[in-house]
Amino acid sequence: MNSPVRPDRDYIRRSFERCRSYGVDGNAVHSRRIIDGAAFEERLARRRSLIRAAGPFIDRLYGFVKGSGFFAILTDEEGCILSMDGDDAILSEAYGLRMIPGAFMDEKSIGTNAMGTALAEGMPVQVSGAEHFITAYHRWTCSGAPIRDHEGRVVGSLDLTGDCDDVHLHTLGMVVAAANAIEAILVLDARNADLRENQRFAETLVDSIEAGIVSAALDGKLLSVNSHALSLFGYSRDEMLAHRAEELFVGWPDVLGACVSGREYQNEDVLVSSHKNRLYFNLSAYPIKDEEDRAEAVILVFKDVRKVRRQADQIAGRRAVYTFDKIIGSSPKLLEVVDIARKVADSRSTVLITGESGTGKEIFAQAIQNASPRRDQSFVVINCGAIPRTLIESELFGYVDGAFTGARRGGQSGKFEVADGGTIFLDEVGEMPIDLQTRLLRVIEEGTVTRVGDTHDIPVDVRIIAATNKDLRAEVERGNFRMDLFYRLDVLPLHLPPLREQRESIPVLVDYYMRRISRRINKRPVSIDPSYMEALTAYDWPGNVRELENLIELMINTERLPPLPSPAAAIRSARAEQVRSGSLDEAELQRIREALAQCGDNVSSAARLLGIGRNTLYRKVQRLDPSLLDRN
Repeated sequence: MNSPVRPDRDYIRRSFERCRSYGVDGNAVHSRRIIDGAAFEERLARRRSLIRAAGPFIDRLYGFVKGSGFFAILTDEEGCILSMDGDDAILSEAYGLRMIPGAFMDEKSIGTNAMGTALAEGMPVQVSGAEHFITAYHRWTCSGAPIRDHEGRVVGSLDLTGDCDDVHLHTLGMVVAAANAIEAILVLDARNADLRENQRFAETLVDSIEAGIVSAALDGKLLSVNSHALSLFGYSRDEMLAHRAEELFVGWPDVLGACVSGREYQNEDVLVSSHKNRLYFNLSAYPIKDEEDRAEAVILVFKDVRKVRRQADQIAGRRAVYTFDKIIGSSPKLLEVVDIARKVADSRSTVLITGESGTGKEIFAQAIQNASPRRDQSFVVINCGAIPRTLIESELFGYVDGAFTGARRGGQSGKFEVADGGTIFLDEVGEMPIDLQTRLLRVIEEGTVTRVGDTHDIPVDVRIIAATNKDLRAEVERGNFRMDLFYRLDVLPLHLPPLREQRESIPVLVDYYMRRISRRINKRPVSIDPSYMEALTAYDWPGNVRELENLIELMINTERLPPLPSPAAAIRSARAEQVRSGSLDEAELQRIREALAQCGDNVSSAARLLGIGRNTLYRKVQRLDPSLLDRN
């Protein structure tokens, strides 16, 4: 059995050699060894200290990837699964392969995998796709690390598994960090059987964690704070301990109620009292329980909201993908826009991208982000035309607890807060309701947002890239778009040419999409003869590049060349459009003449009669019949 092993994956090669020597069946679908009943319960009892130490860190590790199709596994030193936690869908897949508590994941039992191989190699490993010895696991990427006790003996392993397409390089780093934290807890447990005697060591451990950790009695009195909490809040230790929990942040009664009743309180954004220019922190709370399992104190874990969102972005893939190198085309018009976009990418100024639907406005926005100093930060997309009018305000600016019926408990951050430090792409900005345009203008001018139902300004550092297929100047004249907002957005304008204005790019695009789509759907490319390519080039493409891409995908799937309007038909269509346009211009000119005659050639009065601005009327007359101005 062969494996596509990269040069930096020697441990995979060694593992495959061991698996062959063990006689592992690559077509197996479950472990050779699974225990249950009394044998499994006895094993759990012997590993209770490991399970107890690992539990909070597994919860936190899974909390970062919850909803993303991952599951976390804890094994003992022999590879026996002690516990699993994850999303229901992928857990169901695992259970279908009998990857369940009691199943052994060592290499002898199930071949190469992150848990068994990490135990065998004694080091963190990542096993992806066909690097698994058995075919049944090729759908997954597993990231595993061994866990050692205070004497350096391997006592177990920690693993995070997900679909191959969803796992990132940093996933293994997260697992290693959690395993290290578990090892630190095990060290403390070995030195101190009594929790109260552990306090000195726990404080040292807590200070090493990049989170503000505060303990509080049930009456709200603060008992301890770590150094990171002091840094987050900007207080000295004495100043911090002089506060009560209810003075430190809004929502202490909710936290206390959750901890006393056993409810979860995880990753809530809370309004805090801080010396620094920060108003919201991310908060998770954990009860400290006595011998009778009753809460006697609370651990509060505060995190910088921006760091939490950055970690979520890394897992969820909230990143710009396209670069300027991926913008395909050879026309001078397109290349000129690309050149301008490259030059403005490193600016902090607002960009307004205009162009017809399907011209690739979001691709340009992503390319600008990836060429900017913000390339490693969030790229948040919001379609102003796709969100219901009643929801767009809370979507953009967030809301506080109780702001409206159905509001999420604890409130919700808006897209501008999520994009803090990065870029927000406002697609179809011309569809934004006029009342929200005022709030957007304030964000641009003041660099702050206010959540719905709140009065506190939250500073945000966000670059705005807006896009529209509308003529915003015309929308301003119609009263549908604020003039001051238009000029704030139109600082760095980019207009994307429609495909009919860059016909020389069509053969290049056809070739690009033919190769790309055929690879994606695993079908043969379709051969295009010169006459059909001539028809493609002559066609006007009202749907622009998006229409062309869809047509190529249709060709590949049906293995035929769909009919297109001939060049002659396209010319006739263009001439018909010119006739229609001419007819409309003639009708408009006639109406202007009548209005001027009715108003005695007074332009201001005629403009009021027509319901348009005086300057607009001047521009129309200048275009249609300048001689009318000679009489004024």
